Amino acid sequence: MSAPRAAALSSPPFAVGMVVTGLVCQELGASLAVLLFPALGPLGIVFLRLGFSAVILMVIARPRLRGHTPTAWRSVVGFGLVLALMNCLFYLALARLPLGVTVTIEVLGPLVLSVIAARRASAWLWAGLALIGVIALAGGGWDRLDPIGVLFALGAASSWALYILASARVGREFPRLDGLALAMVVGALAALPWGLIAAGGSLVRIDLLALGAAVAVLSSTIPYALELLALRRLAASAFAILMSLAPATATLAGWLLLGQAMTWLEIVGIALVIAASIGAVRAASVRAAAGTRGAEAPPAEPLP
Repeated sequence: MSAPRAAALSSPPFAVGMVVTGLVCQELGASLAVLLFPALGPLGIVFLRLGFSAVILMVIARPRLRGHTPTAWRSVVGFGLVLALMNCLFYLALARLPLGVTVTIEVLGPLVLSVIAARRASAWLWAGLALIGVIALAGGGWDRLDPIGVLFALGAASSWALYILASARVGREFPRLDGLALAMVVGALAALPWGLIAAGGSLVRIDLLALGAAVAVLSSTIPYALELLALRRLAASAFAILMSLAPATATLAGWLLLGQAMTWLEIVGIALVIAASIGAVRAASVRAAAGTRGAEAPPAEPLP
């Protein structure tokens, strides 16, 4: 590979393209999952997504099973259960709400976590902006949205915040993708009984299994791989800001692939939540940078 080509592939714009591609793949996977709901149900899709993702990650990572402490295994089990819960709540919400609305509500979990992490009074302004966005998201009346679906989406938002915390803990205990692969196995096993109840005999149909594998690859394997590559080229704060665009890509996918049209007020609400998420990430980044500058540590090893 020539030097100019290698430089282009390692450049920040290329990394941004990888993140955006990952977001698009995720929403394509979610749209495909919605189309499979009549045959498999939301929980059947969850089991297939986690199951195929576990197989793929175990083959790729080949995690070492020995030499881990009981604390490390508890972290993996907890992470796997959070993965299963988050996916179950997300797909149950998706069965009742448009894709863009579901993802927008789900983003509130990381948003609140960013506001808390910032520990700045100004960060609460972003929380207020997000609240205005959520109110606008209702399009002038929450009666337009399925209340049970909203509760599922709020549960998915809380689970996403727990996922971030659990993922960081497992990342400290296990190298590379080992912890994620093992946690995905735990999540698939946790989702197994619910998947069997929801999908029943449909789980043995080759065509549905193939589509379930496609959901796993689009929603998990490709995005995870692209995100890992992008994080080597982008600052964590820039990556988090790009991930804040998920409601926009979800809304576009819902409109193009599922025919889920949005009112102008709902679009404004999504835009406000995206703006609040970006602002909260930047506020948290400013605090982290200030803490690093003020720490009494060698420049090469800043305090986290």
